[in-house]
Amino acid sequence: MSERKKVAFYTLGCKLNFSETSTIARNLQDEGFDRVDFEEVADMYVINTCSVTENADKQFKQVVRKAMKLNDKAFVAAVGCYAQLKPEELASVDGVDLVLGATEKFKLADYVNDLSKNDFGEVHSCEIAEADFYVGSYSIGDRTRAFLKVQDGCDYKCTYCTIPLARGISRSDALENVLQNAKEISEQNIKEIVLTGVNIGDYGKGEFGNKKHEHTFLDLVQALDQVEGIERLRISSIEPNLLKNETIDFVSKSQTFVPHFHIPLQSGSNAILKLMKRRYLREVYTDRVSQIKEVMPHACIGVDVIVGFPGETEEHFLETYHFLNEMDISYLHVFTYSERDNTEAAAMEGVVPANMRAKRSKMLRGLSVKKRRAFYESQLGTERTVLFETENKEGYIHGFTENYVKVKAPWNPELANTLHKIQLTHIDEDGSVRVQFVDALV
Repeated sequence: MSERKKVAFYTLGCKLNFSETSTIARNLQDEGFDRVDFEEVADMYVINTCSVTENADKQFKQVVRKAMKLNDKAFVAAVGCYAQLKPEELASVDGVDLVLGATEKFKLADYVNDLSKNDFGEVHSCEIAEADFYVGSYSIGDRTRAFLKVQDGCDYKCTYCTIPLARGISRSDALENVLQNAKEISEQNIKEIVLTGVNIGDYGKGEFGNKKHEHTFLDLVQALDQVEGIERLRISSIEPNLLKNETIDFVSKSQTFVPHFHIPLQSGSNAILKLMKRRYLREVYTDRVSQIKEVMPHACIGVDVIVGFPGETEEHFLETYHFLNEMDISYLHVFTYSERDNTEAAAMEGVVPANMRAKRSKMLRGLSVKKRRAFYESQLGTERTVLFETENKEGYIHGFTENYVKVKAPWNPELANTLHKIQLTHIDEDGSVRVQFVDALV
């Protein structure tokens, strides 16, 4: 019998990419490959690329070099968003043998023959309009939580974003399929599922290969709440205009959905939101936050924000800064605007100089530290449930409460992947929270 080949994966970018890498890996394992760590010598290296992060091409080249250093005869495949947007560019990188776009990545096994190196990278990438079918996926790399993909693609036309070009139209997994995947995950002793997608609030669109909305995001949330064996469900990121009051109310009463929302804002200035072609104004955002805090005062709210968008003056930026400073939010993910080919924003006037973008980014990152600290302080003395991770980090085990407070306790392997009732006592020097155990096991 021929020896099984080894394959290693490297994922750049978002949770959705991680869930898809996991699915591609399981497909290859079914085809006779053994998955190994990326640091190991493998016969094939697969890099799942991202178009959102800055320096996507630079990161990609570094990862290819790393693979070639481990085994210069290995077959290297690039898949994912950047592979869809810039296939020729990736194919020309020294060492790359195969580039697969949005629809081809899930059929990787079909394109891999004898794993012999190609003189030039071979490209298979569809017209993005052909990316109209749905492939479900979920990741089970980290034993304590899994990322479950429920939706893909996006019909929004935000002027800075390449995701619709990289992933195609908005389409959803069938509800029955999502529930089946959730059940499979729960049977593997995984305690938390994070729902992921490109625009998950749009769930239901394209569930049957057309634009009909049979189910809504609320239907999805209610159905998942019924799946037995899942301790926690977390909504990863949802557009403010798609986060409805009914969903917020349902989460506030749910036993499994946790009080943690990540809601992209992008700018606190209505003028900039309009230039970005976002589908809401800041007043909608204020309303969503106050609605959440009214029914879940202890909820954690994360915010995505972009600095240095074309046309963003100092006044616009300060509008964003003060807007966020005054709002009851818990932390920020700050993105420095960078030009993307084939987007409207790339041709806009009022380009913000790089040093100004960096300064604004630094200011908002500082605000994020302040906000997280204030949120953690507001939670001291309360009783929460923590799910511990599996790693020993310098003699400590870390975990997250249901409302996303990062806690630490002295390392004890028996705590790994278990839920405990704790009281939050004080904030440690590293910013995480120390705890007192209230129970043995939940």
